[in-house]
Amino acid sequence: MVLNGRYLEWVGVATAIAYSLLVAFNVGAEFVGFLLLLISALAIGFWAYFGKHWGILFLQFFYAFAGIIGMLRWY
Repeated sequence: MVLNGRYLEWVGVATAIAYSLLVAFNVGAEFVGFLLLLISALAIGFWAYFGKHWGILFLQFFYAFAGIIGMLRWY
């Protein structure tokens, strides 16, 4: 599997949407939601790094950190 920019970008978008919906619907899947947030942050972070989008990359560090905190709190 080749990780190109388009793939990373859209995997990040899809997992962020899934995370948002899981948390918003409050169905008891918060851990999975925060795991999806972490996956999203990593995918978009790599996309941002390869595309030299430094502001977006910086933001993804925060989202990844928030995902880790969320998983630790809900575990």
